[in-house]
Amino acid sequence: MRQRGNILRLTAVSALVVLTLTGFSAGRGHGGSSGDGGGGGCSSSSQNHDSSSGSGGGSHRDHDDDDDDYDGTGGSGGDAVSTPPPLRDAVVNLLTCASEKTGYATVEVTNRNTVTGTFTVTVAFEDDDGTRLVARTQDVTVLAGETATARVHVGEGTYVTRVAGCDPDPYAPAAL
Repeated sequence: MRQRGNILRLTAVSALVVLTLTGFSAGRGHGGSSGDGGGGGCSSSSQNHDSSSGSGGGSHRDHDDDDDDYDGTGGSGGDAVSTPPPLRDAVVNLLTCASEKTGYATVEVTNRNTVTGTFTVTVAFEDDDGTRLVARTQDVTVLAGETATARVHVGEGTYVTRVAGCDPDPYAPAAL
C-alpha cells in the first residue's frame, strides 16, 4: 500500500513538472471563456494576464501590442481591419511624342478612383516602320478623380534619334 502511494505521488509530481515545462497553467482561462470555472490553457510570457475578470477564469483581452503582427486582415483579439479595394487602372492619353529635341513623350494620366494613387505609365517608342525601339515606364502620382501630366523619357543613346512614334499603354496599373 505504501509503494502505491509513492507511485501516485511520483506520477503527480511528474505530471506537474511536465505541465510546468510545457507552459500549461491551471489558473485563469484563455480562449474566450467567461464566467465561473475558467480552466487551463497554454501560457506565454508575452501575454498580459492582468486583464482577466470573473472568478476562477474569465475573459481575456490582450491590451498590449508587443506580440500582435499586423497583416492587413485583422488582429488577434481586436477589431477587424478592412482592406481597401484595389485601385482601378488610370487612363493614359498621349499629348506629345518624343523628338530628338525633347527626348520624352508627354502623357495625361487620369485617376478614376476616389483615393490618390500612384500609377505606372508605359510608353513604347517606335521607329519609322512602327517597330518598337524601346519601352519606358514612369510612376505618376495622381490625386483622386484628377488628371496629371507626366513625361516619359526615351533615355540616352541612339534611340532618341530614331523615334518616329509613341504608343502609350491606354491604362496604367497601380504601382507596387
